[in-house]
Amino acid sequence: MTKKEGTKRDFIGNFLLIVEKLGNALPHPATLFALLAIAVVIMSWLASLIGFNANHPSTGELIEPVNLLSEQGIHMIITKMVTNFTSFAPLGTVLVAMLGIGIAESSGLIGTSLRLLVLSSPRKLLTFVIILAGIISNTASEVGYVLLVPLGGIIFHAIGRHPIGGIAAAFAGVSGGYSANLLLGTIDPLLAGLSEEAARIIDPSYTVNPASNYYFLVASVPLIALAGTWVTEKIVMPRLGDYEGSTEKEELRKLTQSEKKGLNYAIIASVIFAAILAIGVVPEDGFLRGDIDPETGVRSVLRSPFMRGIVAFIFLGASFAGISYGIGAKTIKSDSDVMRGMGKSMETLGLYIVLTFFAAQFVAYFNWTNLGKIFAVEGALVLQSSGLGPIPLILAFIALTSVMNLVMGSASAKWALMAPIFIPMFMLLGYSPEFVQAAYRVGDSVSNIISPMMSYFALIVAFFAKYDKKAGIGTIVSVMLPYTFVFFIVWSIFMILWILLGLPVGPDAPLFIDQP
Repeated sequence: MTKKEGTKRDFIGNFLLIVEKLGNALPHPATLFALLAIAVVIMSWLASLIGFNANHPSTGELIEPVNLLSEQGIHMIITKMVTNFTSFAPLGTVLVAMLGIGIAESSGLIGTSLRLLVLSSPRKLLTFVIILAGIISNTASEVGYVLLVPLGGIIFHAIGRHPIGGIAAAFAGVSGGYSANLLLGTIDPLLAGLSEEAARIIDPSYTVNPASNYYFLVASVPLIALAGTWVTEKIVMPRLGDYEGSTEKEELRKLTQSEKKGLNYAIIASVIFAAILAIGVVPEDGFLRGDIDPETGVRSVLRSPFMRGIVAFIFLGASFAGISYGIGAKTIKSDSDVMRGMGKSMETLGLYIVLTFFAAQFVAYFNWTNLGKIFAVEGALVLQSSGLGPIPLILAFIALTSVMNLVMGSASAKWALMAPIFIPMFMLLGYSPEFVQAAYRVGDSVSNIISPMMSYFALIVAFFAKYDKKAGIGTIVSVMLPYTFVFFIVWSIFMILWILLGLPVGPDAPLFIDQP
């Protein structure tokens, strides 16, 4: 995926070429995850040997490494190998969602819809629209990873552009723009709860509401969408050049009458499905809402079966729409056609399943050892004692979070460790817990796209490999690194301006508070 010979390379191009070559010199991603798992086992033994530990910031409890070369550790490795794999969170999500998407794809619904999108949209806006759609999909992030990222490649390929550029643009929106959105998601109440507990170290009566970052999230959407579009068009696409792979692209022919009929059937089915969901969610006593919120007195939407079952709704919605399209377009004539479509979607996930097995072992071992927690605490303490001023400290905090995200992928796990240190510290400087949480979310977001610890990284490897058989981790990192740099820079500047203007980051969430 390098420029043709004779093409003048600039500094950025040379740097990314080096990154790609070094990364691709690594073993196959599945082998690399296996080697990393072995390395974690050895590191756990060494950490135990030298007494590498840390004190938990909120409880004071001593966090010690767990030696996986001990008898107990070896027993864990042996007895939990299967459950590590089967309980790996993204695995079930991807498989279930892809079953429904397989029906929609095999019936022709996805291909026809993409052609309609390409034929009816100005091509100059497609990159922006793809990134924006990725950002919005973060309300239910699985949709973005499972559906939108591969669709980005299909759309770019269909209009004669390098498909990996489309995958990169969609991935940048879904994962790099994780902390920008127009709607609240399941992560918002989770982080708010952790922030509230940390704030009560200083003020026992302090409360943090789930929408506490909403203003900042909404304002970040156009910023990240425009920045991602610029990176795609000015850095990524020129470097990728023309696609010379063998993967066939969707033909951009006009829709036939049967295809139009199928789309009409699919639209009707989707409207009916959406209406059923609306009946379950919109009324205060809707059957898809959760328990009664003691603060509002109504049944919650954020903590509801609707939000927890979003993958099931993807499967059902894609299945209903795909079958309806197939009946209207006459591409589905029996139940056997439906089952074949589901089976075909599973065939494409062979590499992903292999990668997931080794990735699941690596992630489990790393969590067992407590090394991620110890690294997080020690790094945060260094930053706390640095003596930096408020703005430099916020920037350093964002940078630390980004680096930690490379070794500890869970946003909630990192925040559970960092919040008790940084929220009290910034409260003493006069900044609100809500603002500190917003800064954390920026740092956690920008490095997602280059972090092998990100749960869906193995899936992205498979998407890249569809169009470039030689693509490896180095390819992904070299393509996505410009997004990380640009997102980090523009989002940090945006946050500095937010500080200088003193704007609230959300409802009842001022930027500044009275110093305790």
